[in-house]
Amino acid sequence: MRIGVPTEVKQAEYRVAITPAGVRELALAGHEVLVQSGAGEGSALSDDDYRAAGADIVEDAATVWAAADLLLKVKEPVEREFTHLRGDLTVFTYLHLAAAPALTRALLDAGTTAVAYETVVGREGGLPLLQPMSEVAGRMAPQVGAHELERPRGGRGVLMGGIGGVLPAHVVVIGSGTAGRNAAWVASGMGANVTILDLDIAKLRYVDTVHSGRITTLASNRLTLEEQVTTADLVIGAVLVPGARAPQVLTEEMVASMPRGSVLVDISIDQGGCAATSRVTTHAEPTYVKHGVVHYCVGNMPGAVPRTSTYGLTNATLPYVMRLAGQGVRRAARRDQGFAQGINAIDGLLTNAGVAEAHGLAHTPLPEALDG
Repeated sequence: MRIGVPTEVKQAEYRVAITPAGVRELALAGHEVLVQSGAGEGSALSDDDYRAAGADIVEDAATVWAAADLLLKVKEPVEREFTHLRGDLTVFTYLHLAAAPALTRALLDAGTTAVAYETVVGREGGLPLLQPMSEVAGRMAPQVGAHELERPRGGRGVLMGGIGGVLPAHVVVIGSGTAGRNAAWVASGMGANVTILDLDIAKLRYVDTVHSGRITTLASNRLTLEEQVTTADLVIGAVLVPGARAPQVLTEEMVASMPRGSVLVDISIDQGGCAATSRVTTHAEPTYVKHGVVHYCVGNMPGAVPRTSTYGLTNATLPYVMRLAGQGVRRAARRDQGFAQGINAIDGLLTNAGVAEAHGLAHTPLPEALDG
């Protein structure tokens, strides 16, 4: 199979979809890998690194897209890339289609097979291709929040760990999945007073056991959430419904009740955000203020640490890429039901129910689409 790896074009996106080590594995398996010149520079990976691993270096993105049977990306295609979509192409990337109606329509119109990293389910459950980036975003969130809490950045002027005789920051983490757990762990390590909320008591028990009670765990409900955010210096939103739009668990009234100069980091923004006041921002302009609260809602947080992110992503995706390249999408889907759940669209049919509901579009069950 011919596999294409274009340079990412989303603003301040420095990751690349595969490392030279991944290229070597694909080349040894007999596949041809085309990498756009400069695709790895943001992750400190040179064209020579890729060439030595067995890749063909191609100068322009259009050639990579046109030649590829399977296209590997990190972030979803943006509008200027829609013209490259076609019916005999499979795109394997983070898609987050529930928050992207225009992209959803473009994929369906082109008949492109769209496989989303974030909806692939592992053999033992979980979301193995989302997990590494959730780890990165979760660990970044307290770091980012601590910076935004500084007064010159518009924050309250609170030091995360406090000092002797002075209270540390109160950090509230909403959601105890991979991102939430990592956020709580790092915030606790910075010396903050951390509270994590979730609907899943089993997840909260896990956090409590691992951290020996150093992180406060609370069952999430409207009243408890209202009480917690009113005293929070930093709120980290890490709510996820796989493949669907994130629920808005933070109402505008809750945000307005937060202390002036407090910070909201909405990791869920890729899926539409978990706060009513959230809107997507960029690394170039990462924050805005609403109701006196500093909002950080960057849609590709891990892109700020691309070398770590690129290696973590390839570690997770490579086994699936090898399978997809070796078997083709239909055979791979029939052999692995978890991988099959990554297919969001095929042959102009929308196969992800959450995306269909988000946009009011017709849903075709995947078995029906595969047999079509």
